[in-house]
Amino acid sequence: MKIRLLIPVLLTLAACTTTGQVDTPTRAAVANTTLPPMKSFATPQPVPPTRSNRDIARDFLDLAFELESGRQIEKLTRFDGPITLRVTGNTSGSLMPDLKSLIARLRSEARIDIQLVQDRNANITIQAVSRRDIRRALPQAACFVVPNISSLSQYRSARRKASTNWALLDTREKLAIFVPSDTSPQETRDCLHEELAQALGPLNDLYRLPDSVFNDDNIHAVLTGFDMTVLRAYYDPTLQNGMTREQVAARLPSILARINPRGETLSSRRLPETPRSWIDAIQTALGPGTTPSGRRVAARQALQIAQTQRWQDHRLGFSHYALGRLLQSQDIAAAHAEFVKADRAYANVSRFGPHRAFVTTQLSAYAISAGRGQEALNLINPQLGPAAQYENAALLSTLMLLRAEALELQGKHEEAGTVRLDSLGWARYGFGPDWAVRSKLREIASLSPLNGRF
Repeated sequence: MKIRLLIPVLLTLAACTTTGQVDTPTRAAVANTTLPPMKSFATPQPVPPTRSNRDIARDFLDLAFELESGRQIEKLTRFDGPITLRVTGNTSGSLMPDLKSLIARLRSEARIDIQLVQDRNANITIQAVSRRDIRRALPQAACFVVPNISSLSQYRSARRKASTNWALLDTREKLAIFVPSDTSPQETRDCLHEELAQALGPLNDLYRLPDSVFNDDNIHAVLTGFDMTVLRAYYDPTLQNGMTREQVAARLPSILARINPRGETLSSRRLPETPRSWIDAIQTALGPGTTPSGRRVAARQALQIAQTQRWQDHRLGFSHYALGRLLQSQDIAAAHAEFVKADRAYANVSRFGPHRAFVTTQLSAYAISAGRGQEALNLINPQLGPAAQYENAALLSTLMLLRAEALELQGKHEEAGTVRLDSLGWARYGFGPDWAVRSKLREIASLSPLNGRF
């Protein structure tokens, strides 16, 4: 059973100034009129893998033959033959277009024979249910996937049976994915990408991966070029159900050489394993059930482990970022210092994803609250492209709203109004209902020292 944990580390900005009435003309016009239509990403822009095939082979094996708990999986399991998929439940208006786009990518990039059907005997059932129903089943889950059932009602009676134990499977024939029907379009889409990928292929997540949704840091929202390469290898005809890790390892080099020839020319940059102690500390810091002070203690432990390991990769950046988020309500200056360090560490992996864009939402918020509009623009402008390329509408709209406030600080009110209005279509996809979009608008507007002076 794979669970997508709710790790609350993304996008919510700390209020660096006292919140007042949002009443500048351009903000008021946006706040009091009908919001523009929702935007979505029409054309995927996946980045091909930029790591060596030797590194990808190691990642494949660790993803495919381990569970997140660390338990070993003895044999490879996958679907045999064409795969059928159906959708049930209360689907939102964006779910089907996003699912069809994902299926098209799986067919073209991963070369998986999968198609959407209405047959109740489909191999995969995606059931759209309420968040409340999901959390009744699994309190920490935003969405999840289970083998050998086709509905949430079946899960309640089958959850402790051997048939739903991934480690005991011999093959994959039927499974169900449960996604939320009453959340933002982006969260539903993200669930579709992560859960369908793991329904088809690897079950593990690895924090060491900078370029994958198979990572609980939630930096990547949609399947990457690396992920599609792993899935393509997973369904290569030279592999089959029941193979051991050693048997798959023997065939992987030739598979990857064939499907990813560029990876043969790249040097290996083997990252060290992630110790369980760091994973436990991060999950304590960012997961449910811990007091604020306990979260901060755990975040400091994670950072200490990262520094002891002498990491210089995204895991060090994430350690600083997590601690900064947890310090915001207690010590703004200390939080800012952690974000600066996170940005410095993330600079080493900027080619792998929108890591720095997340930190930029924090650093630019501080600059805006101090009235430093040009500094904020210098931070924001380079990150708009990565946020769009990696299809994170919530991140993109947040950056655009921050950019509008920075432009206001420079007296460029007309340009600020245009940017703000343009951001709202993305915000409707990223944050969902109108009240959530307007709340984000007010939250970011409250950062500016100009707030309430017009």
